[in-house]
Amino acid sequence: MPEIEMTVNGKPMSGTVEGRTLLSDFLRDMLGLTGTHIGCDTAQCGACTVHLDGRQVKSCNVFAMDAAGAEVTTIEGMANADGSLGAIQAAFQTHHGLQCGFCTPGMVMAAAGLLKENPAPTEAEIRAHLEGNICRCTGYHNIVKAIQAAAAELGAKPIAAE
Repeated sequence: MPEIEMTVNGKPMSGTVEGRTLLSDFLRDMLGLTGTHIGCDTAQCGACTVHLDGRQVKSCNVFAMDAAGAEVTTIEGMANADGSLGAIQAAFQTHHGLQCGFCTPGMVMAAAGLLKENPAPTEAEIRAHLEGNICRCTGYHNIVKAIQAAAAELGAKPIAAE
């Protein structure tokens, strides 16, 4: 089995993988980064969303070997350097953009991807961007409010770990 290396949340990481090992499984099972959730294993729900070389991807749809040498950011990498919640995470907490919390890591990563591309999205743009992320508990209203608040808070500030 081959050994792969990548940078995860700014730190070099490595592990031995089978060719069929998914990035989501590598992050959770081999690196212990369990914030990346696995909901459907078919890239439908978005719970496993991470950033791969700055691009938003569903990690259940990427082989770990294909991420060798890449920069990966997970929900754990969205925190501030001191370990406190990053701006997007804090906005989700403040504006009740979560309920059971299962979809939250993917939603936060999707929000970060959107705000990187569009720092001041409209409500319609936020809703369109979240189409690949499913929340079974909320009506998305507070998730949208949280992303709008994060956009206002971030303004010109850089988004953590990117």
